[in-house]
Amino acid sequence: MNKESIAEYFQSLQDDICRQLEIADTEGKFQEDRWERPGGGGGRSRVILGKHIEKGGVNFSAVHGALPAKIASALQLESANFFASGVSIVLHPLNPWAPIIHMNVRYFEMSNGTWWFGGGIDLTPHYIDREDIDFFHGQLKAVCDAHHVDYYPEFSQWADRYFYLKHRKETRGIGGIFFDRLSGKDGFSIEDRFQFVKAVGESFAPIYVKLLDKHKDRDYGEREKKWQLYRRGRYV
Repeated sequence: MNKESIAEYFQSLQDDICRQLEIADTEGKFQEDRWERPGGGGGRSRVILGKHIEKGGVNFSAVHGALPAKIASALQLESANFFASGVSIVLHPLNPWAPIIHMNVRYFEMSNGTWWFGGGIDLTPHYIDREDIDFFHGQLKAVCDAHHVDYYPEFSQWADRYFYLKHRKETRGIGGIFFDRLSGKDGFSIEDRFQFVKAVGESFAPIYVKLLDKHKDRDYGEREKKWQLYRRGRYV
C-alpha cells in the first residue's frame, strides 16, 4: 500500500457515494469540474442539484508539492515535500425534516516519513428526531468498535468539541465522530488506520440514504422552510 493506492481508493469512494446518492435522489445527477493545482496534483469537484438533495458536494483531491512554510509552522512540521488526498462531502436536503450531513476522510504524508489519517462524520438536523440520533450514533459506534474499543468514546467527544460554535455558545448539530493525525503510534500500522478510514467512508452513503428516505416525502410548509433557512444560517 502506498499514497497512490490510497488516492485511488478515495477516488473510487467518491464514485460509489455519488452513485448511491443519485439513486436515492431519483432525479439529480452530479456535475463534475476537474481541476489542477499549479503546485502539483488536482481533483474532481462534483455538485448535485436534485429532487431531494437540494444541493450537495462530493469532492475528491490528491495534491502534492513543497509544503509552504506557513502551513508547516501551523502544523508544527519541518519543511519537506507533502502529499494529501481525501474526499469531502456536504449535503443539504430539500425537505426540512431531513438533516444536513458532512463527511471528510483524508490522508497526509511527507517525504520525511511523517504520515497520518483524519476525518469524521457529523449530522445537523433541522428538527431533532431521537430515533435518527440513536440510529446515526449507533451506526458510527459499530464502525468504530469493529476497529478499536476506544475509538467511539474518544472520537465522539472530539466531534462534540470540534463542532461546538464558541461564538454562538451552541453545538452545530448532534455530533458524530471526528479524528485527526491517526498515525503509527500505539502499535497501529498504516494498514490498520486505512481500514478504519475506509469503513468510515463506506458507512456514509447507507447512513444518509436511510435518513433521507425516511424524511424526503414528509409534508412541510412555509413555517418549516423558514426554520430550515434559519438553521442553515446557524450552520454557516
